[in-house]
Amino acid sequence: MRKSGGSALAGLAEGARLVVPVMAAAGGSARSTLAHLLADELCTAADTVVLDLAPRLTSPWPTWAGGPPAGGLADLPAGQPLARSHIRGAATVRRAPGGAWGVLTDGREWHAAPLTLPSQPAAWYQLAAAGGWQCLVADTAHPMAHDVLAARCSGAQSLTRAWYDLPFAVPILCAPATADGMQTLQQAVMVLNAEGLPLQRTVVVLAATASGRPPAVVRAAATMLSARAAAVVHLPHDADIRANGLQAQPARIRSRTREAARELATAVLAAAHETFGDPLPDAPQPAPLPPVAVPAA
Repeated sequence: MRKSGGSALAGLAEGARLVVPVMAAAGGSARSTLAHLLADELCTAADTVVLDLAPRLTSPWPTWAGGPPAGGLADLPAGQPLARSHIRGAATVRRAPGGAWGVLTDGREWHAAPLTLPSQPAAWYQLAAAGGWQCLVADTAHPMAHDVLAARCSGAQSLTRAWYDLPFAVPILCAPATADGMQTLQQAVMVLNAEGLPLQRTVVVLAATASGRPPAVVRAAATMLSARAAAVVHLPHDADIRANGLQAQPARIRSRTREAARELATAVLAAAHETFGDPLPDAPQPAPLPPVAVPAA
């Protein structure tokens, strides 16, 4: 249910595009749940897709996707030109209170051979753009702080920086609202600062693991981060999501959870407009794929 009297999100201009990578420094940070809830809200403002970057047997998305059968990522062979209709046909449609959105995941049986998926964010950006989606929500799988530090020590570019460098990217950094979660989050923030990544256009989400008021250490961390990040959003504990996940049948998501998701979507759009302009400028067109030689019949 939507918050009573909540205003609708402002839609993106026709040529605009928004990239929202959902990242964390460790597992168990509610990345996938946040990506789902965020897509529920952003689909009212733009044509939205969630890209599942996790290996199939570690991801909840094949179970959550539901809906009519779709080919998924296995139906999009690498190195071949793909029509927009082909790309969109591979996505499963998820229904939301205010609209619908797509999800691209690997929904094959568990015993199928793992797919070789691209790691570079630019490849996923081009896939979403070729599919005609305006809003790309990436459910990432890499440990963000470790990724940045390892790349810094090796002299390579991190996946985290590559996501930040995409046009009109507003990353989300999430962590469990616990003492250990705050310690991991604070370390991640120090890594971001050391790397010179723009925390000021990063939205931080603190995901509660129990009902009631957040612990003092969580409130203190939120106060510290509120002056440095674009916004800090508290995601309340939702017993139904914890017990049942976000299955094909609509979960009984509490109104407080929906309100937090709306606050998160509003914060993401506000950070995008504050950083890149209001309205968002037209997005650059991705470079075309190189031609592929087709053998004569």
